[in-house]
Amino acid sequence: MSLNTLAPQYNPFARMYNEYWGPRYCQDNIAILEQLLLQHLPLRSHLLDLCCGTGQLVQELIHRGFEVTGMDASEGMLQYARDNAPSGQFILSDARSFDISSQFDAVVSTSASLNHIMTLEELTTVFQNIYRALKVNGVFVLEINLEEALSALNLDKEGDILDDYAWASISFYDAESKTGQIKMTLFAQQQGMWQRFDESWPLKGYSRLDVESTLKEVGFVDVRACSAEFNSDLSQSIGSTFFTARLN
Repeated sequence: MSLNTLAPQYNPFARMYNEYWGPRYCQDNIAILEQLLLQHLPLRSHLLDLCCGTGQLVQELIHRGFEVTGMDASEGMLQYARDNAPSGQFILSDARSFDISSQFDAVVSTSASLNHIMTLEELTTVFQNIYRALKVNGVFVLEINLEEALSALNLDKEGDILDDYAWASISFYDAESKTGQIKMTLFAQQQGMWQRFDESWPLKGYSRLDVESTLKEVGFVDVRACSAEFNSDLSQSIGSTFFTARLN
């Protein structure tokens, strides 16, 4: 399979992600990453932003004095990322199959990107790839929606209408199967004609135990979890959860 077709379903929506979700996720996460990770790293540390999307977070990390590589499986997303973070390095690859050895001081995966990994076996593979990519004492920071958070997003709707494109999304989640999807519809003008694009992005809910035990099974140590409000009692939050772990 060509790398350019790893995730073609994202390409028609790259503009929407760049203008809406990318900036929002960056703003939501940068202060938390500062507390959990960045303040503990020397400047010029090399970071990998796994599933970097359209690169807003890559640019913010570069602005704060770090060397940053972004990785994503969508060439459409990366086209925007290269514009948003011109001094960043970018890799077109899938989180489940990349193979990089001992290059990064830290790896971050935010925006609940790994909720699109649909089995615990595949999630284990992703964690193994991250483990290999880290230097000794390297740190991994993961933001993910646990089962309760995904349940709260059921039937969550969003969209906008502009002069040359319009989009809408709705999220579904089934607590019994712990799976769901984000259904997207986008209308865009291309060569003077309106075209419709429809996609469905799968979601998988994991428990705190799933994530913590899998990280430890791979070999990570000092595995910790907290809410976006830095509360270790996750029952007090229905938002996303941040896990930190260190290479042994």
